[in-house]
Amino acid sequence: MTDHISTEHRSWNMSRIKGRDTSPEKRVRSMLHRMGYRFRLQRSDLPGKPDLVLPKYRTAVFVHGCFWHRHPGCKYATTPKSNTHYWHDKFTKNVARDTRNQAELRAKGWRVTVVWECELRDMESLAERLKKVLSAHELTYQTEDLTAEIAAEKHGEYAGYAYHAKKQ
Repeated sequence: MTDHISTEHRSWNMSRIKGRDTSPEKRVRSMLHRMGYRFRLQRSDLPGKPDLVLPKYRTAVFVHGCFWHRHPGCKYATTPKSNTHYWHDKFTKNVARDTRNQAELRAKGWRVTVVWECELRDMESLAERLKKVLSAHELTYQTEDLTAEIAAEKHGEYAGYAYHAKKQ
């Protein structure tokens, strides 16, 4: 089957596809923000420039389009009928790059989760999944000196002010 539009027009269409601040990405950002999570966008110092980075949870979130990133088993991960060799190569490279970037992030101690575009059709399920993923990965910090007192302790000292709890 041949393309219904000219090569120039197809090229123009493809040039308009954004690599960041896409509608699915904005929807995920909005949902996470409403849930109380704070994040950074497009951290260029991390492999693959994750769409969202939650440093507190040491988690990187990629928002992938099912078509471009080949969501396994998804009905939206179709292959165009024309120029199939080109598309097969392109999709193979995309998936290989995604796999490589995710492996590098994991090697650096980051947790990685992928949100697929088709998951946005059921935002409640997506919110539950992300909440479960993030709650399981909240970081806790330990000090070298386990005997150090913290502000919430009964006889601790905080910012120069002595705090002594009333004895009951």
